[in-house]
Amino acid sequence: MKSLFSAASVLLADMASTFLFLVVYLVTKNLPLAIVLGMALGIGQIGWRLVFKKPIETMQWMSLFLVLGSGAATLATDDPRFVMFKPSVIYVIVGIVMLKPGWMIRYLPPVATALVPDIAVIVGYAWAGLMFFSAALNIVVAMNFSLVTWSAFMSVYAILSKAGLFLIGYATMRYVGFRRRVPEAVP
Repeated sequence: MKSLFSAASVLLADMASTFLFLVVYLVTKNLPLAIVLGMALGIGQIGWRLVFKKPIETMQWMSLFLVLGSGAATLATDDPRFVMFKPSVIYVIVGIVMLKPGWMIRYLPPVATALVPDIAVIVGYAWAGLMFFSAALNIVVAMNFSLVTWSAFMSVYAILSKAGLFLIGYATMRYVGFRRRVPEAVP
């Protein structure tokens, strides 16, 4: 459970500028303010890591450049679609990374690594599929709905879809692992 909370905190930190953008925009309806604050937080996070000599992962740099690029494009053109399409770019990149067989195994405890590495590969592909589906869905919602509707829907969808797949993957690996570990316990 500790590793789950650790992974979740890293994910939340990586998405903090996006969450700040969404919250500020939903509360104030001020797009430039939300963009500038999201960009400032992204820069601040990287700056903090640089000052304290913490490692900066490739995905953190990519996220910062996407935040700055889409934010600057939105401010320059007064077109929020640049910010709205940014999650699709991230989803596609992450989905491509998740197509690597076994990427998920490093996140599993030793018992799961020993009992269900094949199931972890399948669940990893399901995660990649979710990322590609999320990218497409984000584009559809961004093209057909307002910024407020997009931000509310995609925020809820992002949390629920990932939590749902996590629970399905966890339950599946646990069930299969239990059956493999104690085959006589299953009729």
